[in-house]
Formats: sequence, structure tokens, C-alpha cells
Amino acid sequence: MTYVVTEACIKCKYTDCVEVCPVDCFYEGENMLVINPDECIDCGVCEPECPAEAIVPDTEDGIDQWLEVNAKYAAEWPNLTEKKDEAPDAEEMKSVENKFEQFFSPNPGG
Repeated sequence: MTYVVTEACIKCKYTDCVEVCPVDCFYEGENMLVINPDECIDCGVCEPECPAEAIVPDTEDGIDQWLEVNAKYAAEWPNLTEKKDEAPDAEEMKSVENKFEQFFSPNPGG
């Protein structure tokens, strides 16, 4: 089992999860974070830290797409090990649905 970041993170990009991760397995895109499933140790400390509730275990139904997104972009985006400010419109974007189709960016963060 591993944890994955889902579309709820898009355009929110809270980094509270990064601050508590003992193995630094978060990677930063332009408008979301992902978890490297090969580095995640399944400790779960990140899940309750996410204000957008974007982090879930890969055992939940319908998570296959997000496991693929996390694995793909963790290999391409830079590692993030320190907390940063969330996206400027994070509070407004937390409850928006279908963010992947509308707002996802494959560009790395930094």
C-alpha cells in the first residue's frame, strides 16, 4: 500500500503534508503535489495533515488513475522537502470538482 495525492490538491497545493513526511516522498508540480509510490513507507502521517483531503490510501476504489499520475510525475517533478505557502486561491478551489480536466498542469513546480 502507498498513499496518493488526488485532484483535490490541484490549485490548492497545501504543503502541510510535506512538513510531516519522514521520507521526503513529495514532488512538486506547478499546481499540485504528488507522492512517489516507490518511496512512500505507508506511515499515513500525511493524510490527516491535508486541508483539502487530497491524500488517500491506494486501497480506495477508483484510485488507479491517481496512482499512475503520482508515479509518472514523481519521476519528472522536483522533490519538495519544506513547507511553502499554499496557492493564492486555495480556499476557493478546495471544493471545486473535476479539477484534473480543467486545471491540471504537467509542468514542474519550483
